[in-house]
Amino acid sequence: MSTPAPTRLSFDADAIRALLPHRWPMLLVDRAYDVVPGKSGYGIKNVTISEPYFAGHYPDQSIMPGVLIVEAMAQLTAVVYASAWLAGAEQGSEAEVAARVGYLGAIRQVKFSRLVVPGDRLTLKAELGRPFDRLTPVTVQASVDGELAAKGSLTVSERTAGIPSGLQ
Repeated sequence: MSTPAPTRLSFDADAIRALLPHRWPMLLVDRAYDVVPGKSGYGIKNVTISEPYFAGHYPDQSIMPGVLIVEAMAQLTAVVYASAWLAGAEQGSEAEVAARVGYLGAIRQVKFSRLVVPGDRLTLKAELGRPFDRLTPVTVQASVDGELAAKGSLTVSERTAGIPSGLQ
């Protein structure tokens, strides 16, 4: 007897806004796909010249800041997490799911290997590890046209009621 394939979900920009507490200009994931709730997923960040950080980040050579690439990978991680919570929640509770999205607790061994510039389509990948208490390790990467732009690991937390930092 074979194991059934895991459910894979897709989220457009409107669905991502419903899942995450982030808003423009800090919402950095345009689409998520092949999301296995609570396990893994892929995302897209379309990099455009109209993004506000390009006005001051190397104005003569527009480069997406590495910290925002890390943030995009962390937001994809939140979509993977939130999709599992949504699957277990009652219908219409997206706001409750978004309220649980936690915080980035650690950034480890993130290496950048390619500049990301306007016109690039950043493909993100996140694979959640085994959680320990409220912390979960995540392997992340970002690429453009199949060429690795960044990779490393993050530790994320779930926000819980009564604990403002989520990292305690």
